This record gives sequence, structure tokens and C-alpha cells, in this order.
Amino acid sequence: MASIPLTTTATLLPSLRHRSSPQLRHFHSNTTLNLKPLKSIRHSSISTFSPLPHSNLISSNSKRNTLAVKASSASITPAPAPAPAPAQPWQGAAIKPLLASIATGVILWFVPTPAGVSKKAWQLLAIFLGTIVGIITQPLPLGAVAILGLGVSVLTKTLTFVAAFSGFGDPIPWLICLAFFFAKGFIKTGLGNRVAYQFVSLFGSSSLGLGYSLVFSEALLAPAIPSVSARAGGIFLPLVKSLCVACGSNVGDGTEDKLGSWLMLTCFQTSCISSAMFLTAMAANPLCATLTLNSINQTIGWLDWAKAAIVPGLVSLILVPLILYVIYPPTLKSSPDAPKLAREKLEKMGPMTGNEKIMTATLFLTVGLWVFGGILKVDAVTSAILGLAVLLITGVVTWKECLAEGVAWDTLTWFAALIAMAGYLNKYGLIAWFSQTVVKTSSCWTKSTTGISFEIFRSKKAFNQLFMIIKHTCLWYVMVDQHACVVCSLGTHDASCLIWVLCYYL
Repeated sequence: MASIPLTTTATLLPSLRHRSSPQLRHFHSNTTLNLKPLKSIRHSSISTFSPLPHSNLISSNSKRNTLAVKASSASITPAPAPAPAPAQPWQGAAIKPLLASIATGVILWFVPTPAGVSKKAWQLLAIFLGTIVGIITQPLPLGAVAILGLGVSVLTKTLTFVAAFSGFGDPIPWLICLAFFFAKGFIKTGLGNRVAYQFVSLFGSSSLGLGYSLVFSEALLAPAIPSVSARAGGIFLPLVKSLCVACGSNVGDGTEDKLGSWLMLTCFQTSCISSAMFLTAMAANPLCATLTLNSINQTIGWLDWAKAAIVPGLVSLILVPLILYVIYPPTLKSSPDAPKLAREKLEKMGPMTGNEKIMTATLFLTVGLWVFGGILKVDAVTSAILGLAVLLITGVVTWKECLAEGVAWDTLTWFAALIAMAGYLNKYGLIAWFSQTVVKTSSCWTKSTTGISFEIFRSKKAFNQLFMIIKHTCLWYVMVDQHACVVCSLGTHDASCLIWVLCYYL
């Protein structure tokens, strides 16, 4: 098989034009490279190049500037077929809960309007209950469900755009949203952990004392952290777990009954109590205050709520751990390792940082304005804005962190939507019609109050969130309480409130 010449020309090797050596110029103009066939290359380790006369290049015009390569078909392997892309999961709404929400609204929409109720009021009730079902079943996040409910009310001309979104001008949703930003400061600075460890180091030498130290430290933080999940899950659950491990009570090894089971159950039960003691301790509390204002035009401020709830709250915080200690006792009665662990944690944390001191001062400032705001003519939302301004200016909390608090903005959205709908249900006269209807069927205050109280207890089995329980029953309780002549006697009013409070707490 003949060799294949590879000609080197000036166009192919431009760098050779800059050489001044005569030998290089002679090689450049008259030299070709002879490349052995591919077959011979495969059998030799080094390719051999031999110069050819210039005449050989003229006689092989068809092979100028070409390189023939023969490859066996066995050396070429086809590229593997690309793997099919995995199917993307459905990112939209959960279909069954969505259908349940829509069906609730549609069915009620086409039910004949009762006598004494306007058509718009009945249609708004259908949209409201459909939204409530959506919030309970959650085909989408709560804020998205609320926005859809508002959109339907505007689309059907049941509410104007201004009326549908009027809830965003209500101060109560903003109060809860701002309180979530305060909670971010507590967790970020570690002040919440420091408070809890301080209580444990002082009162945690016995199992019962350890339980009370956790209970009252959680209640102390409740006014500034409006989320049970943030307090119990973000601060106290890790603390309880570490204390149980230090006392030799671990999950899964048979030592749960030493301390862990009783301590976890105590913190779980009392977190609901502390959530009911302050207006800003849980998102459902301002909702109750707003529904009360919309239905019977009675304002409940931060101090009003605290004064009404402080006695049953403190009594419950004292009794519940003690009752659980009797009916579900821990086998470990003393816990000397718990204060030791708490002191070690405090030593590791070191002295209070500057941000912790600023957070503490801001808390006292804000809560003080909440307590004495009536005297100083400063409302609760203005006090919260002032406290947040201090945290933003000092850098304890940044605005970027506030924007990242999705729960706060989501709560603001669904809160405002429900307030707007409930307010216009009252304006359309539906709430008054419903309360009068209930009173006609149950003229005695004890029957009506007991019925609503039983509904509160029953709804605890139906809903897995305390907010759902309050929202499901509070409005109806307030309406019946107003129109059943309960307010005519202070004693009967206090008795009805006591029944409701006990069901709320227990």
C-alpha cells in the first residue's frame, strides 16, 4: 500500500515564514511528509516520516493536503441512548381537598336563601364556608386559599375589590405579622434559650420543678412569640430532649418513663394554655378579638385580654403539671443533672451579647406599651412597629430576614381575608339573623352556652390545629352570648365565659 504524502506549505505552517535559516526555508518549500498507512501505524510504536521529492507531489494532485484514515468498524461504539427525564411531580393543588372546598361553596350557593337573609349575604356565606373548608383541608397553602376566596367574591360581584381586600387595612393581622418578626429576633439572638436555661438552672433539681421551670419560661416568652410551633418546636423541644438525655431518659431504649414521657406531655399540654393567656401569644387570639368587634362592636385590647385570661391561665399552668404528675408520674423524682446541664449551656453561651441586650430592652419596651398603651394613647400595632424599628436599626433583625419569614406573610394574607369576609357577613346582617335563630331554638342561656361549649370540645377531635378550633366556634359563641340575654346579668355572663375558657384551655 502506497505512502500518503502530507505537504507542508506556507499557508499550513505560517510560523515557518519567520525563520531566517536557509535550511528551514529549503525544507519549507521543497519538503513533504510521508505518513505511513494506518495499518502500519497500528503495528509500530513510532510513526516514520520521510522526505519526498517535489515532483512526487505534482503527480499526486488528487491526494494533496489529505489524510486517509481507515478505522475498523469494531473500534466505533454507538453512544448510549439518553435516559428519559423523570416525570415531574404535580406542583399544583391537591385535587380532592380542592374539590371538597369548591363543592361546599357551590352546594350552599344554590341552596334557597332563608327568609330574613339577603341574597348577597347568603352568597358570601357560601364563599366564606368554602374558603374555611379549603383552609382546613389545605389543597394549597393558607394564604393561597384565602386569595382564591377573595378572588371568587370579587368575580361574582358579591364584594367589591376594596371591600374584599379591606382586611389588609385592619391593624390586627399586622400585629401578628410584626410579632413573628419579634420571634425571629428571639431565636436568632439565642435569648429564648438563655431564659429557658436560666429557669432550669434555678428550679430544675426535681422532676416536678424541672417541669414547672419549662412551663413558666415558655409562658414568659408567649407574649412576644405568636406561634406555638416557634416556641415549642424551635426553642423548647431541643431543650427538653437534651435534658431528658442528661437524666438518662432516652427514646426507644425503655427509659422513656423515667422522665421524658411526662416532661414532653407536660410541655405539650401547657403550651396551649400559655397560647391563650395573651393576645399576641397565638394567631387565633387576635382573630377572636376582631370577630368580636365585627359582631357585637366590642373592642378587646391587649391588656383587656391579659386581665381576663391571667387568672384561669395561671391556675391551669399550676394544676396541669401537677395532675399529670399524679396520673402519669415519672419514675425519676429528682433531676440533679438538669441544672448542671443548664449551667454548662449558660457557661458555653457566655455573657449576654449586645444583640441579646437590645432584644431584651425592646421586649420590655413593646410589652410595656402594650400594657400601658391605653393610658399613653399608643395602640398595640404602633408599639409593635416601634419595637421592630429598634430591631431593624440596630441590626438585630434585618429586613431581608423579615421578608424570608414566609409564615408571617402567609398569616397576614389569610387573616386579612377572613376578617374582611366576616366583617361583611355582619354588615349584610347574616350574623344577627343566625344568633337570633339560635336563641329562638334555645331560649335558656345555659342550653345555648352548653351547646357551644360542647361544640368546642367536639371540634378538638375534628381539627388538628388550635386555630381551627377557635375559628370554628368563637364567632358563634360571641353571637349567642350577645343575643341570649347573657349580658343582662354580670354573674351569668361570667359563668358563660368561665365555661368557654375551661373548654378553651382543657
